Amino acid sequence: MVRKAAVFIVCTCLAGFVYAGGGSEKTAPPAPQTTTGSGSAQIGSSLIGKLEGPEFITDVSQFPTSFQEAPQLAELVKAGKLPEVSNRLPERTELLVIKPVHETGKYGGNWRRAFTGPADHENGNRIVNSDQILTFDYTGTKVMPSLARDWKLSADGKTTTIYLRKGVKWSDGTPLTADDFMFWYNDIYMNKQIVPTPFFEFQINGKPGIMRKIDNFTVAFEFPEPYAFFVYQLAGSTAVGAGFSTRGGFQSWGGCVAPMHYLKQFLPKYSSEGAVNARAKAEGYDGWVSWLRMKYSWALNPDLPVLTPWKTVSPINTSTWALERNPYFWGVDTAGNQLPYIDRITMTLAENAEVANLRAIAGEYDIQERHIHLAKLPVFLENQAKGNYTVHLDPASNGADCAIHVGTSYVGDPEIMKWLRNKDFRHALALGIDRDQLNEAIWLGVGVAGTIAPAPDTLYSPGVEYNKKWATYDPDQANRLLEGLGLTKKDAEGFRMRADGKGRLKFEMITVGGQFVEFTKIGEMIKQQWRRIGVDVDVKELERNFAFTRSANNENQLITWTADGSEMLLLYPRYALPVDTAEAHMGYAYARWYASNGAAGTKPEEAEMLEAFDLLRKAYAAGEAEQIAITKELWKIVIEQSWSIGTVGQSPAWMGVRLVKNNMGNIPERQLNAQHVRTPFSSQPATFYFK
Repeated sequence: MVRKAAVFIVCTCLAGFVYAGGGSEKTAPPAPQTTTGSGSAQIGSSLIGKLEGPEFITDVSQFPTSFQEAPQLAELVKAGKLPEVSNRLPERTELLVIKPVHETGKYGGNWRRAFTGPADHENGNRIVNSDQILTFDYTGTKVMPSLARDWKLSADGKTTTIYLRKGVKWSDGTPLTADDFMFWYNDIYMNKQIVPTPFFEFQINGKPGIMRKIDNFTVAFEFPEPYAFFVYQLAGSTAVGAGFSTRGGFQSWGGCVAPMHYLKQFLPKYSSEGAVNARAKAEGYDGWVSWLRMKYSWALNPDLPVLTPWKTVSPINTSTWALERNPYFWGVDTAGNQLPYIDRITMTLAENAEVANLRAIAGEYDIQERHIHLAKLPVFLENQAKGNYTVHLDPASNGADCAIHVGTSYVGDPEIMKWLRNKDFRHALALGIDRDQLNEAIWLGVGVAGTIAPAPDTLYSPGVEYNKKWATYDPDQANRLLEGLGLTKKDAEGFRMRADGKGRLKFEMITVGGQFVEFTKIGEMIKQQWRRIGVDVDVKELERNFAFTRSANNENQLITWTADGSEMLLLYPRYALPVDTAEAHMGYAYARWYASNGAAGTKPEEAEMLEAFDLLRKAYAAGEAEQIAITKELWKIVIEQSWSIGTVGQSPAWMGVRLVKNNMGNIPERQLNAQHVRTPFSSQPATFYFK
């Protein structure tokens, strides 16, 4: 096996620092507290088990020598409709081999879940994410091979070479080669009609990288400057790293690989623009790009060849999003059984999260962590025996399950725009929030009140003081800050008047409905708390797609959304800094400027944001010790500037309340709850089974 260079990763809530190349290892820090000391906080303490998960086997001598398949596939082989299993799998030495967390599973069954509609791509994306080039182990600290069998970072840090598994096939039986990667790079990513703004992960210091074919099973990502952290971009939940067949919705062109043999028919390059536009319009699309977007989505297009354990057979825009096993999946367990064990995943439409939770209480789902509300934990516990399920809690280590992202690039009302861009005004808003009240009312006391800074025991933490900086309830100081800004006049109801003399100063806070955290309830509570500092706000709930589109158009003044994954700042910076054009709620115009190296978007006026951008670029190329130091400095700037205002976090509220039927096997007591491991993917759902 090729030796990896010593690039590094931050620790998560339970695991410490591990070199990708198997080098020195640091002792894991203690797990963060999941209670605040209140009586109600103890409600879930006994539900947090030990972190455990399946293992990737990389020693070829331990690979199985014979192979078995699901009975339904064996029947197709017998009927002459499928090749033998050994002919569908890669060569023995090229296999993905997974050791299940507990035991060898059994084939069969239909995994029942809830989904909330066409925007809920992530519900399935996070289950089928095997087609990442690289991935993380179940601790979230060590990069492991996935679609690639191995990788190598050059001595100068400028080139990451990927060695593909020979014999991997798309779900229609077509072999995967380096040409599928080059097709994605040349025909999808480099086509400005499809991807107008380059991915920020695919550049270093504003300079783009390139992809180059070495041979049929080797590709290289080359950069003009050292970029050791790119290995982690490939393993993380990023536009380049999260896998082709998990793309859908807001980042629909990522993944670094695509089935050339199928998708080229939808591109003008392979016929003509007139021909593909005519076909697109015949199917009801306004042009070939929107037509290609649908064909490119694994969740919308059942005909799309994929590399995942299951593939869509009934699309997400119906009342039942159904997946069935991929007969050509290239992974096996340690006994030689082709994965996945479960035949089918059926997700039934729940009109909203409330409906999904009621059905979960009734025991209608086999495994469900998405859309399950922490607020209903007492009811879930009360109905465990009746519903024949067990409740697991998986706390996260991100600073805020709900953050108020300030639209610093908002360009509507000039008066509102002025205050959103004012640091002292943002501080006043932050000091006007009673987070302890939110924690007790919404989080049942199991969260930690504070900023968006990560838990103090994570590697990149800037220090425990930054978890509370500008995040303690102090309405007196908030009022002094506002009055110091000249906002001294109030109306008859006690609300502050606009400085331009045009009436009451009133903001709009967008909340996203139907999510894991009850953003609208939180927004309404904050609205009442801000009355005490004379700030008025309209709380308006919108559907996710609409809310995010408004952010992308710089129309949102304030929006409540998560800051999950923020503990992995370099890997997932979108909720700390406006740099990711997929999501940058605190300033999309600035994100476009950053991602395009100044060619598009708007340059920030705040010197601190420009300084943060420079530090971020520097960190990606830095060595180990310097990278940690830079990231801590980044956090200090982010918290001081309060572009995103934290409320409560370090809890199981965001996909950490997991309901599991008692007849399900290979279920970890506790799974890592983090964006970079695509929860629940680090538990390898392909190894789940019905006992």
